[in-house]
Amino acid sequence: MKYYFNKTIQGEFEQVIDKVTKELEKEGFGVLTEINVTETLKKKLDVDFRNYRILGACNAPYAHKALKAEDKIGTMLPCNVIVQEKNPGEIEVAAVNPIASMQAVENDALNEVAKEIQGKLEKVISSL
Repeated sequence: MKYYFNKTIQGEFEQVIDKVTKELEKEGFGVLTEINVTETLKKKLDVDFRNYRILGACNAPYAHKALKAEDKIGTMLPCNVIVQEKNPGEIEVAAVNPIASMQAVENDALNEVAKEIQGKLEKVISSL
């Protein structure tokens, strides 16, 4: 089982970020955090790196269910979605597979939440 779902599309990096954000919203996710890896690596290490952004996506009702089922699950939240420019105009979008990331947690209630989130994230990626 892969630990992510991904799709490569053509477009401008910032426009793809906007599209991903809108598709996440359609599935009930908000972007809580945004890490600009390119800027961070330049600032901290003075290295140039391709356009690479990590979006921390959260679906509040499902996060609440997951936290009620397993109080330490916050260590695995939010769901990360990456957007990276592999080549000029070639953008890869990948989202964590919650089933794979939560395999170590033995909790049937949590597994049900992970399955539902998996479906939503797969829908986001396929809609791009």
